[in-house]
Amino acid sequence: MTLSASDHAPLVTERLLLRCWTPEEADAVLTGARPAGWADDFPAEGDQVIAGLLGEHPAWLGEYGHRLITERAGGLVVGSIGVFWPPEEGAVELGYGIVGSRRGRGYASEAARALADFALTAPGVRTVTAGAELSNPASVRVLEKAGFHRWATEGNLARFRLPRPEHRE
Repeated sequence: MTLSASDHAPLVTERLLLRCWTPEEADAVLTGARPAGWADDFPAEGDQVIAGLLGEHPAWLGEYGHRLITERAGGLVVGSIGVFWPPEEGAVELGYGIVGSRRGRGYASEAARALADFALTAPGVRTVTAGAELSNPASVRVLEKAGFHRWATEGNLARFRLPRPEHRE
């Protein structure tokens, strides 16, 4: 039996709903279609990249994969977030993006914390990691506010991680 995105429960936060992408939504992003319920500036460039990769990585459409970020109040899709599945050596990498019209509201941190906490419940996942360019202090702050801790710097990239509670210092 194959599960579809609608078979996976959305993650609900105070202000957001994080639900799995559907293949139809990925196609809409790639073809430039404008479904109702998308913010005027959705999709952003990163969303287009993910939509293009979803066909090659069907696990990313699954429960622990990529999700659309929707405002609960207005019902508009305002970004996307996901973990790159499957885990490698107990870790999954988190990526996220919020459209320009909705930045500065704390949505990215709220979504990052919710998805990271959920990913840490998956079998075989001990740590969620993420990277942020040092030249993008807003992205660094998103991860810090979401509870991630910087553990390395590689050139212009700060590396962050959030381990399972039993592995935290």
